[in-house]
Amino acid sequence: MKRKSLFALSAVVVVAAAALVPVLWSGGDHLHNGTAMAATPADQAALIKQGEYLARAGDCIACHTVRGGKQFAGGLPMATPFGTMFTPNITPDDQYGIGKWTQDDFYRAMHTGRSKDGSLLYPGFPFTSYTKVTRADSDAIYAYLRSVTPVNVPSRPHELKFPFNQRNMLIGWRTLFFREGEYKPDPTKSVEWNRGAYLIEGLGHCGMCHTSINAMGGPVSSAAFAGGLIPLQNWYAPSLTSNKEAGLGDWETKDIADLLKTGVSNRGAVFGPMAEVVHNSLQYMSDADINAMATYLKTIPQKSEAPEPLQLETSEKFGGELLKQGQKIYADNCAKCHAENGLGMPPAFPPLANNQSIQMPSAVNPIRMVLNGGYPPSTDANPHPFGMPPFAQALSNQEVAAVVTYIRMSWGNHGTAVSPQQVSDLRSAPLD
Repeated sequence: MKRKSLFALSAVVVVAAAALVPVLWSGGDHLHNGTAMAATPADQAALIKQGEYLARAGDCIACHTVRGGKQFAGGLPMATPFGTMFTPNITPDDQYGIGKWTQDDFYRAMHTGRSKDGSLLYPGFPFTSYTKVTRADSDAIYAYLRSVTPVNVPSRPHELKFPFNQRNMLIGWRTLFFREGEYKPDPTKSVEWNRGAYLIEGLGHCGMCHTSINAMGGPVSSAAFAGGLIPLQNWYAPSLTSNKEAGLGDWETKDIADLLKTGVSNRGAVFGPMAEVVHNSLQYMSDADINAMATYLKTIPQKSEAPEPLQLETSEKFGGELLKQGQKIYADNCAKCHAENGLGMPPAFPPLANNQSIQMPSAVNPIRMVLNGGYPPSTDANPHPFGMPPFAQALSNQEVAAVVTYIRMSWGNHGTAVSPQQVSDLRSAPLD
């Protein structure tokens, strides 16, 4: 669930009318005009603290802070086929931030996807999910953002090609794909379930990565949470609706909660964009909210079949050769951590046998892991995670294809052989 909106980078919204960009904030006037004021200083402090928590839940920092830069000062570049977007400054700076925004302006952006001046916001800012956020929670986030240190840095202008720089094009997209409205609790479900649904569907905006998009860049409503490729990050967000991928129907609620909170569980570990979500956002959430999210995720209706993303295939004969070659490569490089029988040593070294993420129709993620390695997120509950070393320099494209083929087809796994060409394509792709 990402959010680098992915995780959050919101990288799944990649068509003309939906080119990636978080909300374009403007102008500033600190904690005076229009601020969400509480009755006493203590109440205001509590409101700000609550807003900080909710901003974590929404993973706002992921898009609005450049690595090594000032917090919430924006400037994160997002390269798209339509040009490059740059995330905006949302600090309470009078000149370049949100200082002159009132809490009504802020809520309008969250709820309707319109800026302070009424202009339409690009749906890379996940207002299609944030519209579900309550006014009280929006006011709390606003109060928190008004309390952070102002940064007097202008937002960098986007470098979009014509006609994608014409905001009025968004009218048609919004008509087709945006439904305004706060989350309405389901009276037939528990309080815990409803809280989880509110966080997953609203602030968490998990569907932005885990839902496929159509040719217009809009979410496929019939494929909600059914998985999708995150193009600009070159990772695959697996289906949450199929036990053949990351479907959680047969997971214990505790394993789901552990994965969300710490990045590791007895069923596996998170890497790539999802690791960033856990690091930036989920590890800071309360146990009650994590359990609520796990409760909701476990009840997402499961489908018999996973989606079939494009997968380069090999002939049966060549696949057999790769499988044989991969067995030796695995024994030499992988068995020490993941064991000869593929059962690993969880949670430090996740199992590969009966691991849905290994067997998915899409082999993007296991190829990326073998090539580039990585770590689960460092969290309070798992401060020193065990990592996966990169093998891009040590193994050729065919050798990577061979070992990935081996782990996808061994120990009862039902994956298919992968092509060295796909390894080559991912080797040359940017990491994020």
